[in-house]
Amino acid sequence: MNTSTHLPSLQDIEAAAEVVYRDFAPTPQYRWGLLSERLGTDCWLKHENHTPVGAFKIRGGLTYFDQLARRGALPREVVSATRGNHGQSMGWAARRHAVACTIVVPRGNSVEKNAAMRALGVTLIEHGEDFQEAREHAMDLARERSAHMVPSFHPDLLRGVATYWWEFLRAVPQLQLAYVPIGQGSGACSAIAAKQALGHGVRIVGVVSRHATTYADSIAAGRVVEAPVTTLLADGMACRVADQGALDILAPHLDHVVQVSDDEVAAAMRHLFTDTHNVAEGAGAAAFAAALQEKDQLAGQNVGLALTGGNVDAQMFASVLAAAL
Repeated sequence: MNTSTHLPSLQDIEAAAEVVYRDFAPTPQYRWGLLSERLGTDCWLKHENHTPVGAFKIRGGLTYFDQLARRGALPREVVSATRGNHGQSMGWAARRHAVACTIVVPRGNSVEKNAAMRALGVTLIEHGEDFQEAREHAMDLARERSAHMVPSFHPDLLRGVATYWWEFLRAVPQLQLAYVPIGQGSGACSAIAAKQALGHGVRIVGVVSRHATTYADSIAAGRVVEAPVTTLLADGMACRVADQGALDILAPHLDHVVQVSDDEVAAAMRHLFTDTHNVAEGAGAAAFAAALQEKDQLAGQNVGLALTGGNVDAQMFASVLAAAL
């Protein structure tokens, strides 16, 4: 499939940045000395944990709603499903446009992410055992209510999410290798979009949880392969069924895919806190976990990572830190 129609152009990304910057400034990226020492090469970290909802997803929510508004198609209500960060993004953007927002989360979801969504005015519904069951229920609800169902992967989300990679690659043009976590695929696809829009030579490495391998399995098989989700830590990557649209973009453009275990993610969370004193949720630390796994191959390269989110429950984070003591 020709992916060019699915990816935002440079003009799209620049226009999206204007929308995003109405709500917050570009996030910083730093070359952290201790992280670089630990990795054995120059390591740059993009701080998407510094957005108003503590994760990169807000960029996509803002542009998704902006595109609805431009088309004169703002609905009375939106419905979506999430493990947390997409839901906060929807809540933030829906509130900005005075649209009612209902979000479905699986049972046992992050207590603090749920609270954060409610604080943004979201009506929260708990349903199902995993994200896929929550998503299917959200689709049913949207049909019943004649509400607008917001998917987790869509070109209007990509154009906003791509702004953070556009910022990163312009700020650190010498990047040679970038590690990107894959949940539903918007982050990794937007990295590819920004790379292509800027004509940048960075190689993009996809990162999946070893306990949620649908994207790795699907890329290897050339078709969607459902895989069980057993990760306890990387809820932002806890996807059971890959999105075909995301696969069409990722498969030809990723350099390779790395699988990281919960133990590796927990170690990366501790390292990020020790070396930068920033809190990373599981998915937010996955890129660093993957880079550490491939450390022996990275000498002399400029490596870029995104701390994609910092929304981890205090109790969970305390247990991750305590495990090292």
